Amino acid sequence: MPREPRFDLLFQPVAIGPVTARNRFYQVPHCTGMGFALPQTLAAMREVKAEGGWGVVCTEYCSIDPSADDLPSPYASLWDQGDVRNMALTAERVHAHGALAGVELWHGGVRSANLLSRATPMGPESLPADKAPIQSRRMDLADIRDYRRAHKAAARRAREAGFDIVYIYAAHGFLVSQFLDGRINRRLGDYSGSLENRVRIVRELMEETREAIGDKCALAIRIEVDDEAAPGHDPTGERRAIFELLRDEADLFDVTVTDYYQEMGVSRFHREGSLAPLVGHVRKIVGKPVVSVGRFTSPDTMLAQVRDGVIDLIGAARPSIADPFLPRKIWEGRLDDIRECIGCNICYASDIQGVPLRCTQNPTMGEEWRRGWHPERVPRAAAAQSVLVVGAGPAGLEAALTLGRAGHRVMLAEASRELGGRVSLESKLPGLQEWARVRDYRVHQLSKLANVEVFRESCMTAQDVRDAGAQWVLAATGSHWRADGTSRTHPMGVPSFRDPRTMTPDRIMGGARPTGPIVVFDDDFYVIAAAIAELLAQEGQDVTYVTTAGMVSAWTRYTAEQAAIQKRLLERGVRIVVGQSVAGLEPRSARLACAYTSRTSEIPCGGFVPVTSREPEDQLWRSLMADEAANAAAGIEAVLRIGDCKAPGLIATAVYDGHRAARELGVPEMERMIRRERAIVSS
Repeated sequence: MPREPRFDLLFQPVAIGPVTARNRFYQVPHCTGMGFALPQTLAAMREVKAEGGWGVVCTEYCSIDPSADDLPSPYASLWDQGDVRNMALTAERVHAHGALAGVELWHGGVRSANLLSRATPMGPESLPADKAPIQSRRMDLADIRDYRRAHKAAARRAREAGFDIVYIYAAHGFLVSQFLDGRINRRLGDYSGSLENRVRIVRELMEETREAIGDKCALAIRIEVDDEAAPGHDPTGERRAIFELLRDEADLFDVTVTDYYQEMGVSRFHREGSLAPLVGHVRKIVGKPVVSVGRFTSPDTMLAQVRDGVIDLIGAARPSIADPFLPRKIWEGRLDDIRECIGCNICYASDIQGVPLRCTQNPTMGEEWRRGWHPERVPRAAAAQSVLVVGAGPAGLEAALTLGRAGHRVMLAEASRELGGRVSLESKLPGLQEWARVRDYRVHQLSKLANVEVFRESCMTAQDVRDAGAQWVLAATGSHWRADGTSRTHPMGVPSFRDPRTMTPDRIMGGARPTGPIVVFDDDFYVIAAAIAELLAQEGQDVTYVTTAGMVSAWTRYTAEQAAIQKRLLERGVRIVVGQSVAGLEPRSARLACAYTSRTSEIPCGGFVPVTSREPEDQLWRSLMADEAANAAAGIEAVLRIGDCKAPGLIATAVYDGHRAARELGVPEMERMIRRERAIVSS
């Protein structure tokens, strides 16, 4: 389809100082879980985005020297000439597709524990560092001079590596923003006290960075619009004054907010474009191009942001991860092919855990180099085969789609009327509606493939599978939540959970309701238990949430939503009991056991929802594998189980497993080996 003329505004070039972005699509600096140790992996991932049409592609935070070390969180670095060579690879790959390359120079200040380099942390004040029980040293004027020299040297290396835009990072609680924060910066003489003094370091860094990068590179600053002491507000007008002081210094303002959990907000709590009311005034103050984020997935929202004068450039991190080709699809008029971000923050969790990015919607993310996967291209099969995929949950849908794109003849059989499996259930829970995009994107894409047939309400037996005439069979039959309490706390289950009061999450999500008072037991630690507790509470039920962890939905610390989830339950009137397991059910109560002392207590329980672990629905696969001779006689060459049927996990895990199985089906084992980046000692 031709591009809709109304979107032409998004494809206008934008001058950023001495360089020009080809359009308004700007991949802002974002973490990757790759860092300096994986330069090929990093460059390949950024290259795909440039190929997909982004006008500017930036790095993650990039350390300037060993005093800025954030491990175990991976980061890019420009410490020396070796780093220049590695980072140049990213710049070259981005340039190869006509995009500008940006780099965000970083120092963590108080927040850098320097666990690898063992340099003493430093900042405007001696305060506890992140990630270790140590404090920073209070900087003196010599430290400030050393920091300025190191920053300027890193800027020079950035120019040498070929970057077009070089950042001053003055946000998110790192060193430059610590200087701006009057609560922290109180004892540095001419660099503390008045606003002009606190801004001094920023102006010096900008002047010196400009000297280092010359007149061929643009200078950007990433900075917050609100006060560190009053998130969401600028009560004293200091932030406005900062923009007025700096407006002539920078070529680009990348504006954000102090609350990282709003900027990185999950879809459960933050909708698209949520920063607009906070950042919209900056453009009028600075008179320079402004970029900001908002998890933009709708081209109409993007257009409105530019047309209404909120921003000049559409900033994106997560949308560029979910669909690196988002700009190109808008350009080509293929809006219904956009793979929209669902706002689950599995990408962020990857980085926090120190592993390369992964994405629920885009299973190729992070695999561009080591597996050679491309988000828009699947190699055509040398010979088309007949493939039966049983189960249309996230793994089955992704496998069928990938196999179809490879040219195979695919039959997708689903036992129920509705496609989507667990996604269709979980997306009905409070705030999780956007998770349905996992299903909707794949169902729509499958409808375009003439070589894929979808059979609904088709419950398959082993004999049905053998009669289907397929050469390859993929069992994607999912899993179900266990009722017996089998979990990390109770690996053998709890016999008394087999009680009429017990309802599994599947039954709750299917519409069944227990009578109160209800106890929800979370030994899973992700979102489901808390979402069910919220659902029942908002329906007027008396709900107690119990978890063996020390907080609600403990794993969601990785997805930047734990505090918001716990706050939501408290607001809904849910009683929260942490550090306790449900050890058993009594006639009118649940028996709790302290996770530390094993001391027991009882709470009223009329209905019980154990959210503990899931049982793979692998009976079909087992039946098929039990008679391989019958399979061979039916012409079946391979039977695989994929997704939750194989090992229950995240939706992202299921999608990835379905994609990998489809790509690797029929491929010799040696060709499936993944590449690794690592240091190898020469002989």
